[in-house]
Amino acid sequence: MVLGPMPLKPGEEIKLWDLHDRGVVFFPELLAQWLSRSKTAQAEVLREFMVPGTFVAYNRADLAAGLSALGPATEVVCKADKAHLGLGVSRWPSLESLVSLAALQVLPYPLVIQPLVEGARDFRAVVVGDYAEAYERANPHSFRKNLFQGGSSHPARLAPEHWDFCRRAMARGRFPYAVVDLLLSPSEEIFLSEINLKGGLKGSQLGQTGFRERVRHLEEELVRQWESSSKTRL
Repeated sequence: MVLGPMPLKPGEEIKLWDLHDRGVVFFPELLAQWLSRSKTAQAEVLREFMVPGTFVAYNRADLAAGLSALGPATEVVCKADKAHLGLGVSRWPSLESLVSLAALQVLPYPLVIQPLVEGARDFRAVVVGDYAEAYERANPHSFRKNLFQGGSSHPARLAPEHWDFCRRAMARGRFPYAVVDLLLSPSEEIFLSEINLKGGLKGSQLGQTGFRERVRHLEEELVRQWESSSKTRL
């Protein structure tokens, strides 16, 4: 059994799948670990929870295909695959403008492309074991709400259906615990922005120390169940 997300160099992923195929148990499961590492993987697997029209562009042809699907005038948000803290997020006045840029220079593919939800509120939910809390992030000077990008935060209450949405997204991605970023549209539609096994918790009441402690309890409980199951099999 391997506890905790595995640090990997690009190309080493095959080692984990080989170990998994030979019976090694991972916690969190490999799907959750991979999704946590890649925005494009999230968009491919968890697209049903995201803003309608979200797609992954692996090349110029995929961007061009998006023109017919979304329309050239659609304002979009573009996310670099493995950038964090909002540093890889850009806003474009139209999908056509992004496609035109791609004709002049090589973009850092793959990219996640999403229609902009104008006026959306941004929430970060923290779910670990039976603990759950949320806080809202706001930034009057930028569409990027990340605290690293100058945003501020305050505690927030999510509706039961929003917590159910988080749990369903976590279950689909095999997340035993998660930091979940949500978008709430002006019409009260809820969408998944991103989901990770860790993240900045500056605005949370739990904090990084409390989060790691609760994750440790989950790991210890899993080990106890594993050992008990092993003895039963013997």
